[in-house]
Amino acid sequence: MTQIQIYDTTLRDGAQREGLTLSVEDKVKIARQLDKLGVPWIEGGWPGANPKDGEFFRRLQLEPLTQAEVVAFCSTRRPGGLAAEDKMLAAILAAGTKWITIFGKSWDLHVTEGLKTNLGENLEMIRDSIEYLVSQGRRVIYDAEHWFDGYMANPEYALQTLQTAIDAGADWLVFCDTNGGTLPQDISRIVGEVMKSIDPTKQLQFGIHPHNDCELAVANAIAAVTSGVTMVQGTINGYGERCGNANLCSIIPNLQLKLNYSCLTPASLTRLTQVSRYVSEVVNVAPNDYAAFVGKCAFSHKGGIHVSAVERNPFTYEHIAPTQVGNERRIAISEQSGLSNVLIKANEMGLKLTKEDPRTRQILAKLKELEYQGYQFEGAEASFELLMREILGQTSTLFTIQGFQVHCSIATQHHSLATVKVTVDGQNILEAAEGNGPVSALDAALRKALSQFYPELTKCYLTDYKVRIIDGAEGTSAVTRVLVESSNGLHRWTTIGVSDNILEASYQAVAQGIEYGLLVKSPQTCSLVDAL
Repeated sequence: MTQIQIYDTTLRDGAQREGLTLSVEDKVKIARQLDKLGVPWIEGGWPGANPKDGEFFRRLQLEPLTQAEVVAFCSTRRPGGLAAEDKMLAAILAAGTKWITIFGKSWDLHVTEGLKTNLGENLEMIRDSIEYLVSQGRRVIYDAEHWFDGYMANPEYALQTLQTAIDAGADWLVFCDTNGGTLPQDISRIVGEVMKSIDPTKQLQFGIHPHNDCELAVANAIAAVTSGVTMVQGTINGYGERCGNANLCSIIPNLQLKLNYSCLTPASLTRLTQVSRYVSEVVNVAPNDYAAFVGKCAFSHKGGIHVSAVERNPFTYEHIAPTQVGNERRIAISEQSGLSNVLIKANEMGLKLTKEDPRTRQILAKLKELEYQGYQFEGAEASFELLMREILGQTSTLFTIQGFQVHCSIATQHHSLATVKVTVDGQNILEAAEGNGPVSALDAALRKALSQFYPELTKCYLTDYKVRIIDGAEGTSAVTRVLVESSNGLHRWTTIGVSDNILEASYQAVAQGIEYGLLVKSPQTCSLVDAL
């Protein structure tokens, strides 16, 4: 089984995604997760380009990773200078890494228009930079920037740049599709042609670095591997500049599970989904629920026929077992659901139901009725669990809302004030609270009123709030759907409200979120929701 070297550049190339910013601590956390995953190469950044990257490498010198090679990244020296006198290369050496990735220009257009120098000087920049780094005891990965564009425009010169890197002492040659515009068949052809032209006695190793501007980065990485390269450079979740880099969360399982290459140990592969979601939390970018392999919906089944078939044999509608990548099967609940959906969800929640039980059809009928009104339970499973438990007679009235008012102002620091009147065990409670919006104020007032009866509510908080207008053609009288995500620090759950009054819909969702949160503490009456 051929070993493919996974080279992660999330901390450098991935951080170039618009809106994504990493602190030093963020970078260290992600690096340690990648190290535990078994990624052999982690590109940490460009020392000297900014203070954060320099500090990151200093941190890892003090507390090294356990198995991964940390790689510093930089460009060739500047035109007209000497590598030995280049301050940028001095900063790279100070990072103390054994391996350095250095990129050079392969495309004559970039040499003349970007560097504003001549083709001969570009070759000298490549040679001088690599030779200097090698003379300082470093090993070099050479990223041939814009390789495919350069090869198609001027193959003779592009090959000269590559041969210069080889002669200077580079260990790895990486073909970069920097603009992300090359098609898979051209990747295969060019990689094959170039690798055949290189002297085999040099014992060089080759890699691929694709970008995703044509939505082909994963396909291009696979095309390069099947043409002979043994390193893939990419990022977790495909983060990167413009449309992103090659997504390692798709590349790794495709290579390992579909093409029988070795990337990670089978045990490490089962941590892929966990690492994907961990990184998304650290970089503060919402996970892509529909991402292949690691997305929440990657193994989700909604149609009743599909659910019934999957229950008998999962491979009827699943191309791999979700546990192979650390994911799980999800049964979505919607108007397209059948009895199988209801029975499976009931089983997941620890509820005993059978196909013959009339309450099963009652639950399904109520589900379809509510979805017709605008509810969407596939995104609000906590509300669906409350619905099922109500029909099964497994709920009790924890509190009753007698009424609420919300006042909004732009003249004060706290823009909204909510008052609520609730009844608990026959006692009427009137409370008020401020918030940075009407829903925040309403949520705070409810918790304030109820916490004296249910002190565990002090650990619960609202984490997300989403609004959708169901029929925009109705204008301000349109029905509004509100989804509220709540958490107690250990678990999270989503509830729904629907009304032609956005505050009424919000109240429904918030109140149900509180009700569900109170039930979560009692395992005998309520299943645990997904762990954070």
